[in-house]
Amino acid sequence: MFWRPDFDPHHEPHKVLIHKGDFVDESRAGRIVPFKVYYPVAHSLENLPVIIWSHGLGGSRDGAAFLARYIASHGYVVVNVQHVGTDTSIWEGKLGHPWDIIRAADVSRQDSLDRFNDVPFVLDQLPGFAQEHPDIGAHMDLDQIGMSGHSFGALTTQVMAGQPFPDKNENLAVMGDERFKCGILYSFVPMMHLTAMPGKDLYGPINIPLFFMTGTADDSPTSGQDYHYRMPVYEHAGCPEKHLLLLDEGDHMVFAGSRGKLAVHPKRKIHEDIIKVTSLAFWDAYLRNDEKAMEWLTGEGVSTYLNAEAKHEHRSL
Repeated sequence: MFWRPDFDPHHEPHKVLIHKGDFVDESRAGRIVPFKVYYPVAHSLENLPVIIWSHGLGGSRDGAAFLARYIASHGYVVVNVQHVGTDTSIWEGKLGHPWDIIRAADVSRQDSLDRFNDVPFVLDQLPGFAQEHPDIGAHMDLDQIGMSGHSFGALTTQVMAGQPFPDKNENLAVMGDERFKCGILYSFVPMMHLTAMPGKDLYGPINIPLFFMTGTADDSPTSGQDYHYRMPVYEHAGCPEKHLLLLDEGDHMVFAGSRGKLAVHPKRKIHEDIIKVTSLAFWDAYLRNDEKAMEWLTGEGVSTYLNAEAKHEHRSL
C-alpha cells in the first residue's frame, strides 16, 4: 500500500533530537527569531532535505510537534520558526481564554511583513548554523528546501511561494524566495479582503508545487466561515502541480497538534496519521524525487489509504 519498503505509519525509524536557539537579525533592529530544529540521529543518513515550518497566529516553534518529529525521523531536518509579534506573546499572561484574545488581536501590516521577512532571514542563517553544528549540518541538503505552515503560517508559505502581498504602502509586492522547491499549506488562507485583485491574478503567481490541506470542519477561527472560503486559493493557484487533501470532519487546529479549545475529537488520531503520511509522501516525491512516492500520491495508493476518511485531488498544468 505504501511507497517505502516496510513502511509503517505509526513507526518513527530514527531517533529524533531537538535543538533550540535564536537567530538575531541586526538589519531589523536586532529582531529575535526563535527556532527549533528537529533532526534524526543516524550517521549513515546523508543529503537530508530541509523543511521550514511557520506557526499560526498565537502559536510558537513548539507547535505541530507530532508532525515535525515524524517527518524528521524519516530523514529530514525540520526547522520550526517562531514569529515575534504574532506568536504566543499575543495571549500569554493576559486574562481570558487564549482563543478569545487571539480573535480580538489587532495584527498590523508590519507584524505580517515581519513574519514574512523572518523566513528568508532564517534561510540565510542556515549555512552558518550548519557549520557551527556539524552533528546536524553535515547531513543537511540546503539545495532541497521545502516551506510549510499552519493558518497564518500557511499564508506565509503562500507568500514564500510567490503570492503577492500588500506592503506598508498598500502596494502589492512579491516577497517569494526561489530557494523553496515546494510547500505544504495546512489550513491555507484567502486574502481577498486585503485587495480587489481577482483570484486568478492574486494566486496565479504561485509557482512551485504545493499541497493544500484542510477539513470539512476547518472553519475560520476569526470569522467563523466554513472551509469553502479557503478554496479560491487552491482553485486559482498557478502551481505547476498541486494537491488537495480534505479531511472528513477535520478542524482547524488538528494541523497544529491541538483541537480547538482542547476539546476531545473522536478522529484526532486518524487525522494526525493521515497528515503525517501524506505530508511525508509529498516531501519524498518533490524533495527527494522519489518516483514511487509520486506514483503513490498521484495514483490509487493515496485514495486506497485514505478510504472514506479524506478526499485527495491532484492537478498539474
